[in-house]
Amino acid sequence: MTDYWLSKMFFDLQHDPELAKAYCADMAAVIDRYPVKPEVRKALADDDVGTLSPLVNAYLLRFYFQVRGMPEAEFIARLHAIDGGRAKEQVAHG
Repeated sequence: MTDYWLSKMFFDLQHDPELAKAYCADMAAVIDRYPVKPEVRKALADDDVGTLSPLVNAYLLRFYFQVRGMPEAEFIARLHAIDGGRAKEQVAHG
């Protein structure tokens, strides 16, 4: 299930460069503007792609981690790790 406030924050970060800059400078202060759940807040602090990915649109998620400064290859590797290799098994057993 998607999380409206998390999606809203990611959307705002994407469309407001000043907000993205503020987020990089003081992540907690910007998160405080949105009523995100404590477990979501922790996932944001931990850069937990696995916890955040089912809660938001994939494009917003990708952009968010660009704002966070996560290299694209690391982001993709974390996405692939979420399914624990199930996708590779499905292809092999087709």
